[in-house]
Amino acid sequence: MSKFKERLGKLSPKKRLYALETLPGHLAESVQGERLHQLLTDFDFIEAKLDAIGVQGLIEDYDLVGVSDVWLSEGQTESLKLIQGAIRKSAHVLDGDKTQLAGHLLGRLLDFEAPEIQGMLEQAKQWKDCPWLRPLKANLERSGEGCLRTLIGHNSEVNAVAIAPDGKIAISASFDNTLKIWDTESGTELITLTGHTSSVTAVAIAPDGKTAISASEDETLKIWDTETGTELRTLTGHTSEVNAVAIAPDGKTAVSASRDDILKIWDTETGTELRTLTGHTSEVNAVAIAPDGKTAVSASRDDILKIWDTETGIELRTLIGHTGDVTAVASAPDGKTAISASWDKTLKIWDTETGTELRILTGHTSEVNAVAIAPDGKTAISAARTLKIWDTETGTELRTLIGHTNWVNAVAIAPDGKTAISASWDKTLKIWDTETGTELRTLTGHTDSVNAVAIAPDGKTAISAAHTLKIWDTETGTELRTLTHYTNYVYAVAIAPDGKTAISVSSNKTLTIWDTETGTELRTLTGHTNWVNAVAIAPDGKTAISAAHTLKIWDTETGTELRTLTGHTDSVYAVAIAPNGKIAVSASHDRTLKVWDLLSGKEVASFSGDYEFNCCAIAPDGVTVVVGDRSGRVHFLRLEGVSGDR
Repeated sequence: MSKFKERLGKLSPKKRLYALETLPGHLAESVQGERLHQLLTDFDFIEAKLDAIGVQGLIEDYDLVGVSDVWLSEGQTESLKLIQGAIRKSAHVLDGDKTQLAGHLLGRLLDFEAPEIQGMLEQAKQWKDCPWLRPLKANLERSGEGCLRTLIGHNSEVNAVAIAPDGKIAISASFDNTLKIWDTESGTELITLTGHTSSVTAVAIAPDGKTAISASEDETLKIWDTETGTELRTLTGHTSEVNAVAIAPDGKTAVSASRDDILKIWDTETGTELRTLTGHTSEVNAVAIAPDGKTAVSASRDDILKIWDTETGIELRTLIGHTGDVTAVASAPDGKTAISASWDKTLKIWDTETGTELRILTGHTSEVNAVAIAPDGKTAISAARTLKIWDTETGTELRTLIGHTNWVNAVAIAPDGKTAISASWDKTLKIWDTETGTELRTLTGHTDSVNAVAIAPDGKTAISAAHTLKIWDTETGTELRTLTHYTNYVYAVAIAPDGKTAISVSSNKTLTIWDTETGTELRTLTGHTNWVNAVAIAPDGKTAISAAHTLKIWDTETGTELRTLTGHTDSVYAVAIAPNGKIAVSASHDRTLKVWDLLSGKEVASFSGDYEFNCCAIAPDGVTVVVGDRSGRVHFLRLEGVSGDR
């Protein structure tokens, strides 16, 4: 027990809360740098502050070092920044489950050798409030890498994001028909904007930051009061989904782009349609207005861009060069150049005065969905499966930002140019700091994708799963037999400890038990209402666990469902049973691992990660868990508070 925890335990609840709220500030004001450093590297303080005040209050304590006259060495300051960065990166998890603190600090900071960090982590390892999964290696994104913070709240794909001119708020637009206003400093969701009756495809914030305009697949645009979340007016006129919207620098007009192949210019104060711009031969995906407000650039599925005079609606020039849909366009701050993004996997920089292609940016390996230019015009960020930062003057790729687990649909750069926010089909937004095996043999025979393989306990045979299952002789690579039954894909297969039976699972929501010696189907297990993704058989061979949106425990001899394990909020893709047969671990796309007591069916521990978990295994010691996530990371964790032989 640290001295801080000992002293805190002697205080009344009221005084305890007061101390947690004011002590860091008091130490900063009285220039007690060493004591402040000790406090902010004390795990007991960090845990107590999180529990009593919340994650944002804890994060702000570390800002005291940067704004006060407190003197600390460069190494001490850096350590505090790393701890703060780890807490900030985990804020979206800690907001919902404070018991994840120890695991997340270990998972993000174990590789940093600073004595104060390692000392704090030694304290964290002793945390015993309940059973938990302790990372044995730095298995989460390290502090200082990847995004600064993750914003969660939308329950479907996020299509677009815009940052207010003061950089203090951002607005996201989602497939869930809503928009959300966020505090960019704390990551707090401020307001949800409802009113659209279909997916919200785009959003733009007026220069004064007081109003925003959204575009939707419901064929309308809506103007919102960003301070109150009130819908001010609805703009109607398009005859198909509205894909994009941009607001002029004076805030008085806006331009929308639609699947009806046209653009419309609107008076934002009255909601009146001023003029219609026609010329594209396919849907218009994006539009950007030049800084002087006099011209606009549109990007279309017809593979071209057009420059328009916004006052007259006259088409000035056409930009030709892309060989795929042009999905996005951004106008540079000087008004002389624009950057387009395309499904041909490239970006192009154009001279808007002459219509000349200046340079092409290559590097993405998939379709490019979005692009944003920094306020200084010197860098740009593009979004595809990853994000890339480019030097706009040379066309050089500066860095790649990896973190999202699905397509990135949109990106916005803050006014200071130092941070950016991306929006993705993985249902999250991320805030970024813009500056910082030998092949033995091949088994062939399946005519479709092979999804899973299992090796028998004696190592002499293996079973592979595709549209059918095949049993192989592992020594010769010979196909022994084919097991047919399914009209759907087989996603997983497990072999019983005696090697005589196997269980396969399929997208038809069932499990099948097979006799591996004869290839005979013994029984079918039904009960899941979603695709079954994984199955594990207990060491005694008498029970099995299947994973879909829920987990189910089965009696393998009778095919009876014994119980259902609920708690995951998304599909479960893997399950493993400990050697003692008493506990199991499940891995889900809800980004959590859960440990289950199989006798009671109760959840006994959980660990939240940065990405969706795809697979898991339990070591022979029964307490070491190895897990793989969608980012490519392999996690090593130890189950604390539960013995492997209990």
